[in-house]
Formats: sequence, C-alpha cells, structure tokens
Amino acid sequence: MAYVGGKMKPPSETFAPTAERIEAIAHAAIARLPEAFRVHLGAVVLRVEEFADDAVLDEMGIEDPFDLSGLYTGRPIGEKSVFESGALPDMIFLYRRPLLDEWAETGVSLERLVTHVLMHEVGHHFGLSDEDMHALEQED
Repeated sequence: MAYVGGKMKPPSETFAPTAERIEAIAHAAIARLPEAFRVHLGAVVLRVEEFADDAVLDEMGIEDPFDLSGLYTGRPIGEKSVFESGALPDMIFLYRRPLLDEWAETGVSLERLVTHVLMHEVGHHFGLSDEDMHALEQED
C-alpha cells in the first residue's frame, strides 16, 4: 500500500497505467462496437508505444511528440483492392505518454480518452477524414 492524496492506495493505483493496460482498454472498446464494424477490424494491428518515432513526427510536421496520441497507417477500406499483395497490415498506434499527459491534464477518464482516440483512428480505417470526424463529434 502507498499513501497517495491522503489515502492509502494499492500499488496498482499509484503508478501510471502500462501499455498493456491501455491496450486492454482499447480492445474492450473495440469489443463494444457493433459486429458490422468489428468484422472490418479483425486484421488491423493495434500497437501501444511510448511515443511516435521521429520519422512519423517529421512526416506529419509535428515537433512535440506529446502532440500525437494516436495514428492509423494503412489504406482505408474503400481504397483497398483484391489485387494488392505484399502490403503491410493496417495498424492503429496509440501513444502512451501523450495519452497519459492528456489524461492528467483534462481529468477525462482514461477509458474515455483511449476510446475517443481509438475511435478516431478507426474512423480513418473506414475512410473518414479528420473534418468528417469533427463534424460527427459536433452532432453529439
């Protein structure tokens, strides 16, 4: 037990969530999606890393690695062809440290934050642009 914020807490509540915990939250969010969507995500690889690598940040014109919490790489479903071969699998990256910083800064639950970032990247897999997703979020 550790003394945190005036209360005794078990060690699991005193350390930053691990990459494995974030991945488990993301998989639970995917499991809650309707089957019609989940069926198209079966081959998408989910990876949790500390930060995006320098090449990704450079390609996107991002200077601060804390400014990128998730990324989809691959071809959206509507752009795929049965004639393609040898392509890398579609991937969704969640970046642990930027997620944890945003979690600490906003007070939003980690589950809600991870789910939000994951759904944004899933949206790219389905061919939605950032503008499309922002418009959908405004409808809520």
